[in-house]
Amino acid sequence: MVGVAAELTMDGFQPVLDALSGFGPADRREALEIMGGVAESAARRRLSDEKQGPHGERWPEWSPAYARTRHANQSLLVSEGHLIDSLQTVVSGEVALVGSPLVYAAIHQFGGEPVGMAIPERPYLGLSGEDELDLLSAVQDFIRGKLHE
Repeated sequence: MVGVAAELTMDGFQPVLDALSGFGPADRREALEIMGGVAESAARRRLSDEKQGPHGERWPEWSPAYARTRHANQSLLVSEGHLIDSLQTVVSGEVALVGSPLVYAAIHQFGGEPVGMAIPERPYLGLSGEDELDLLSAVQDFIRGKLHE
């Protein structure tokens, strides 16, 4: 993944890690895929609907000059849909990466100042408190399902 990614590891979710300790690698991988899916869905929701970062910070509006170049069906970070369509989850070992391989994905996440571009940061990757609860709930459902197999 070239653009930008948020990393989810089991380390940040000790109750999940404890519950999965008796499971094999395939089940742990599936749990990470579920975690990544929740984080990816949250990023998609931020891009399409919320227009705010994972911690509730509203994204800056377009500059007036740039806004004049946009069409009625375009919104912040959603023009032709390339960014939202490029979001993906990749699981490797004990880590799930959620992000986009698009080069400009990092510019939107972190802003353009580090590379000399006047583009404000509009973070869309990461987990809110509600996202973390959704993630834990999804993995708990997975574990319940595995215990009843």
